[in-house]
Amino acid sequence: MEKICAVCNLPTFNNLTHPRCRKRYTIDGVFSSISYKGTAKKLIYNFKYNPYVSDLEKLLTDIFYEGLIQKEEFHKVLNSQKVVLVPIPLYHLRERKRGYNHASILAEQISKKLNIPVCKVLERIKNTKTQVNLDKEERKKNLKNAFVIAPEFKNKLKGREVFLVDDVFTTGSTLLEAANTLKRSGVKKVFGLTLARG
Repeated sequence: MEKICAVCNLPTFNNLTHPRCRKRYTIDGVFSSISYKGTAKKLIYNFKYNPYVSDLEKLLTDIFYEGLIQKEEFHKVLNSQKVVLVPIPLYHLRERKRGYNHASILAEQISKKLNIPVCKVLERIKNTKTQVNLDKEERKKNLKNAFVIAPEFKNKLKGREVFLVDDVFTTGSTLLEAANTLKRSGVKKVFGLTLARG
């Protein structure tokens, strides 16, 4: 799987954001385990939209974990004393309708394997439309100001390092907006962890 800079979507050799693309509030890199195509695409769709199947949770978590631990650069940025896993939240009405948040499930399972705590520090305050069929600029506009820091975590994130957890990385709009929110609240570094990359 090709390594891509999360900001410009051009190749990078180590999954990290290019030095020229780094700004004060951008994401520092993204690590994905598999390509979002074929069987992987079907499995993730079923995990995300069809009635929840616990067997699928275990299979996808195993794939996610194995893909991460094989990346040398991931081990270099992993500092479990400061790092927390933060799942990308769903808008509360969407989560209530679906019955669960797939990103939270992945974060909870990866947490057990990596021994890193999960902190649900982000809230989605904007009921964004689905990102499917939107181009990069439309996605960016759709997600603008979609996230805030949960009140109980305000002023508690300074100097922390965050791994944002989501199912799929396509244009990076969701991760970039979430990273922007976190860094503006004092988070030192933000990396994305996604099961798949489109």
